[in-house]
Amino acid sequence: MVLVSVSESELIAQSQQGDRNAFNELVRIHHQGVIGVVYRMCGDAQLAEDAAQEAFIQAWLKITAYQPKASLKSWIYRIAINAAIDVLRHESRITSREINDLQLRESGPGPEGSALNSEQTDLIQAAVLSLPEASRAVLVLREYQDLSYQEIAAALDIPLGTVMSRLSYARKLLRERLEPHLVYAEVANV
Repeated sequence: MVLVSVSESELIAQSQQGDRNAFNELVRIHHQGVIGVVYRMCGDAQLAEDAAQEAFIQAWLKITAYQPKASLKSWIYRIAINAAIDVLRHESRITSREINDLQLRESGPGPEGSALNSEQTDLIQAAVLSLPEASRAVLVLREYQDLSYQEIAAALDIPLGTVMSRLSYARKLLRERLEPHLVYAEVANV
């Protein structure tokens, strides 16, 4: 049996002609990335699944309008971010912990070290979730999805300069919010 590799552009063309199997393959290719984006936007695995599902439904409904000016990944991420924002606006069970309620302890071996790693992850996630939506979207796409500034601009349909300023603002806010929790190593001069 010979397996034929189909390019993404061929899958897009087939999807635009109504081929659900081709679109399902596009979903398979981009599912993990979309889940990562929406999870980091909303901070809840179930909400991320809901938002991702909504994003792919919207992508299917709009696939005929897709123009390859931007990559399909950027186009889908834009839809995913909008879906995550919509889910967050309609979800009342989001209860992010206040950053100041999290206290870091010194790392120790065994379970203490694991607890610290988990606590640090929670702290960072809470800080990211506390960012304004526009800044959070840019930060998530850059830091977690490793998109270039140009790809982010295309995904969010904003100018490149806006990407850079929002990213700078997001990083500044994160630094300010995480500063009280950072542990500085003191270097002793011997």
